[in-house]
Amino acid sequence: MFKNNLTHVVAGLALLGFTFNATTSVAQQGKNREDMDPEVTEFWELEPRVVTPGDAQTPPSDAVVLFDGKNLSQWTNASGGAAGWTVADGVMTVKPGAGIIKTKEGFGSCQLHIEWREPANIQGTSQGRGNSGVFLMGLYEVQVLDSYKNRTYSNGQAGSIYKQHVPLVNAMRPPGEWQVYDIIFMAPRFNKEGRCIEQARVTLLHNGVLVQNNVSLMGPTEYKGLPIYKQHEDARPIELQDHGNPVSFRNIWVRPL
Repeated sequence: MFKNNLTHVVAGLALLGFTFNATTSVAQQGKNREDMDPEVTEFWELEPRVVTPGDAQTPPSDAVVLFDGKNLSQWTNASGGAAGWTVADGVMTVKPGAGIIKTKEGFGSCQLHIEWREPANIQGTSQGRGNSGVFLMGLYEVQVLDSYKNRTYSNGQAGSIYKQHVPLVNAMRPPGEWQVYDIIFMAPRFNKEGRCIEQARVTLLHNGVLVQNNVSLMGPTEYKGLPIYKQHEDARPIELQDHGNPVSFRNIWVRPL
C-alpha cells in the first residue's frame, strides 16, 4: 500500500510539473520544494490500525496468547497429543523426558515474546546447564541456556542463533531470575522451484538489550554440519525444547507479521 501511495505522489508531482532524477540539480530540487504544496507528500489513505499496547503482564491487544499461566491448551507434544510439561503457580516447566512441545497453530513471520527462568540450584556446566531452545517454525533455534558465568561455545550460549550467530553481548541475569526474549522473526521465502530466494532473519532483544541485529540465517538449525534451506510451509508451529533440564517459561505471546 505504501508503494501505491508513493506512486500516486510521484504521479501527482509529474502533473504539477515537478521532476526529480539524477540529472536534476540541487538548486532546482530546492526550488521545486519551495514551490510544492506540502499536502502533496501527505499520506491519508494509509491509516495504521489501532493496537492497544500491553505491559509487563498484559500482551498487546492483537497478540495470540500461547501461555497465560493456566494450562497448555495451546500446545501439543511432538506427535500431536497432550503436552506433558508441568504447570504450577502460573509457570510451565520442562518435564525431562516428556519431549518437545509445539504450538497447535502455525506461524511464519512474527513478533514473539517469551520469558524463561533457569533453576536457582545450579547444576552442570557448558551446554549441560539449563539447556532448552525456542524453535521458530520448529526449525530455527534461538538458544536458551544458563550463560551466567558459564562459558560455552559462543554460538551456543544464551542469545545465540544456535550454531550460527554469536550474540552481540551476554545479557544474562543470574539463575533463578526471569529472563525475557523479544524476537522479531522474518520467515524465509522460496520460489516455485523450491529454492530459497530470501533467507530467514532474526532480531533479538534479551532482557531489553539488542543481541541479534536483523541477522540472516544460513538455514535451519543443525547440531552437526552446515545448514541448508529446504522448502517448507509458510506457517509452522513454534517449538520449545526438552533438553533434560527443568527450565521454566511464562507469559508467551506472538503477533503474526
